[in-house]
Amino acid sequence: MSPRGAFMQLIRKAVIGFGALFLVGVVLAAIPNHRPPVMPEASGDPGAMAQQAKEQGQAMDHSKMPGMSMDAGDEKATEAAATHDMAHMHHGDNPHIHMTSPRPQTPADVQRANEIVKGLRAGIEKYKDYHVALDEGYKIFLPNLPQPEYHFTNYGHGFLEAFTFDPARPTSLLYKKTTDGYELVGAMYTMPKRASEEQLNERVPLSVATWHLHTNLCMPARDERKTADYTKFGLHGSITTQEACDAAGGKFHPVIFGWMVHVYPYEDSTDKIFAMHHRD
Repeated sequence: MSPRGAFMQLIRKAVIGFGALFLVGVVLAAIPNHRPPVMPEASGDPGAMAQQAKEQGQAMDHSKMPGMSMDAGDEKATEAAATHDMAHMHHGDNPHIHMTSPRPQTPADVQRANEIVKGLRAGIEKYKDYHVALDEGYKIFLPNLPQPEYHFTNYGHGFLEAFTFDPARPTSLLYKKTTDGYELVGAMYTMPKRASEEQLNERVPLSVATWHLHTNLCMPARDERKTADYTKFGLHGSITTQEACDAAGGKFHPVIFGWMVHVYPYEDSTDKIFAMHHRD
């Protein structure tokens, strides 16, 4: 390689490194209740970045994450309530869920959606054996809580999805519980809660899929959770503002997760593939 070529290659790597450092600041908004940790200096080498993401993902769990916004017990209770309520969410905007606006469908959107599904199928085929997912770093989200779908989440992938997209690399795999394990039914992509609808549309077209945010969660005080009135608290509760939550002695979370979209690539129609929940 000529000296000029070597110099330009170093410049490109430096640009990648600085860009990565800039984007890492928003990286974990797509992961439940997490704030970005202090990151080590990036090398600018894409291979090193991938390894860094893998190592960062292995270090992330809901009880040890530095800088998280609540203590582990409060976080677990919040996530458990949210997960239970999400299973029974209905379509359409309401004070506890914000959904992207549908757009007119174009042939280009349909083609792009089909390419995403094709890439996803190929990327997750090996995870039909859920043991492979566990071996490769996916963690079962709240495994002891009965759920219609279980999210096997790879926090390294969530790290990367904040600034890059690969259809074959979802943040979470979606499984149904079976008598002898888990059956793979779909996957979930994520983006930081600060992402605009235009950015979401660039990932997965809004004329085909609906991204959503879970919002305005008021959790009761820790010592009142077993006896609390859940017609007021939780994602089905009547409390939807900071003021009302404070008056009730609860803890308010304006947004509890980042943007997310589910994809069920083994279904036979677009509306089922990009549904909010799996259809039996």
